[in-house]
Amino acid sequence: MNLRVFRTEEDAAHAAAAAVAAQLLRKPASILGLPTGRTSLAIYDELARLHELGGADFSETHTFNLDEFVGLPSNDARSYCAFMQTHLFSRINLPGDHIHFLNGGARDHAAECERFERDIAALGGLDLLLLGIGANAHIGFNEPARTLRARSHKTRLAIATRRANASLFGGRLDRVPREALTMGVGTMLDARAIVLIATGREKARAVGSMFGGRITTERPASVLQLHSNVEVILDLSAAEKLPQSGFDAQP
Repeated sequence: MNLRVFRTEEDAAHAAAAAVAAQLLRKPASILGLPTGRTSLAIYDELARLHELGGADFSETHTFNLDEFVGLPSNDARSYCAFMQTHLFSRINLPGDHIHFLNGGARDHAAECERFERDIAALGGLDLLLLGIGANAHIGFNEPARTLRARSHKTRLAIATRRANASLFGGRLDRVPREALTMGVGTMLDARAIVLIATGREKARAVGSMFGGRITTERPASVLQLHSNVEVILDLSAAEKLPQSGFDAQP
């Protein structure tokens, strides 16, 4: 894995956005996998800025979001679909029919996950997957467990994950869905390139699990060690648990 450490959260977010913009320059019709969550906000702000300046053209791009809460249809204001529309899609030139989501409101969750996988395969797979990481080292909504699912599936959310998403539900943990649909780790590892960004001291232990040389389903992000093209972008706080001799913070 290629490690890049930046002094601030903002610098790390700008580096992740630059990686996406560079991918679009290389291949305008790229297929992108995109996350949600707090860490993604600064990335999407920067991508919107780059687009406005002519540095990021999404007109030929397709996007697949990693996950969605079970029970929330795409038009629900608390859904990740709404999150993406507000923070990125309404600010760039991405065609509406190029936006792909797991539908949390689907009646048949297994069929919905199979449909999602078919749509990814039909477009030739993901060119670039942008990932965040949970404090418990989850990626997407693949939570620590005895086993991990390779393909998109319904999953039970850890209490810490639900707590981290409570802001979308008025700060009320009891209103956060207990289940979600998520892209599986096998589908993630099939991406041609992966960029993972982590910022903040609370992510430091999870980040460390990616560099320990041990792969365990109890730290899902550790499976990224199996991929041949992963760029890890951190701020100094998220890099706290890594040997200081292993990197130099970039300006």
